[in-house]
Amino acid sequence: MFLGTYAPKLDEKGRIILPAKFRDELAGGVVMTRGQEHCVYVFSTREFESLHEKIRQAPVTSKQARDYLRVFLSGASAETPDKQHRVTVPSTLRNYAGLSRDLTVIGAGSRAEIWDTEAWEAYLAEQEAAFSDTAEEVIPGLF
Repeated sequence: MFLGTYAPKLDEKGRIILPAKFRDELAGGVVMTRGQEHCVYVFSTREFESLHEKIRQAPVTSKQARDYLRVFLSGASAETPDKQHRVTVPSTLRNYAGLSRDLTVIGAGSRAEIWDTEAWEAYLAEQEAAFSDTAEEVIPGLF
């Protein structure tokens, strides 16, 4: 499970050092793809394969499912961390998420997310106000 918030830097070659707490889960490879709200989703290869199996179950006759599948998978890129635990964020994904040198990587349960730090701070400020009011409505029985 991916948890926490980290602040790695994007180097001149478009690489980031994976947070130490994520390394074991991601050592076998990662799949990055477009995330909602203009971030980059990072899955372990195993988790991405499991997710892909679920996505494949969507009916081909559903335009909404086809559209989602196209956007989600066309942006996907399999990457392997190097010996220094760095992984390259493909330029298409860096552009999609507007990534600059300062990044915020968050744990989001089954995946990690890479955000441009300014975008993350703006998103978090916008969402924090509603956070305490929506827990029970969004996830029934949570508290």
